[in-house]
Amino acid sequence: MYYNVQDVTQFQSQKDFIDTVIIPLLSVNLKEDMIKQSSSATQYLMSLTAFIEQQFKGRIMLMPPFTYIEQFKESISPLDIQEEFRNAGFKHVLFITCDHSWTSLKEKIDVIWLPSIPLESMDQTVKKTILEDQLKQVIPILSSKWSQN
Repeated sequence: MYYNVQDVTQFQSQKDFIDTVIIPLLSVNLKEDMIKQSSSATQYLMSLTAFIEQQFKGRIMLMPPFTYIEQFKESISPLDIQEEFRNAGFKHVLFITCDHSWTSLKEKIDVIWLPSIPLESMDQTVKKTILEDQLKQVIPILSSKWSQN
């Protein structure tokens, strides 16, 4: 489910089943030497999270990405974000990112880090295969969280 009116309406009537929210954390770097890498990571993460949403529609809600610029990263409070989503009824709040530095908070928040894979030059068949392979890494994490209930 996406954070849009139609899916949110369904979420409100089925909160007991839609217990997981995924929040992409996207770093935007506009420096000349980093902008392509940053946009590539964004494209990858958005493609992957859309693919995850497709596979688990009815169990997860995919939030719009939480986008930040590196120099303001310290002002972000994932613990506060997590608390807001838990107060809204989500049992599992998962952050997903290509920015490895977020893994330092693994003791406090559930964060999935995956290295960015440049999808921009791949044809659709190869992209789909890559996303399926990445999904295979995410499924055990989701299954582990869901089995903790």
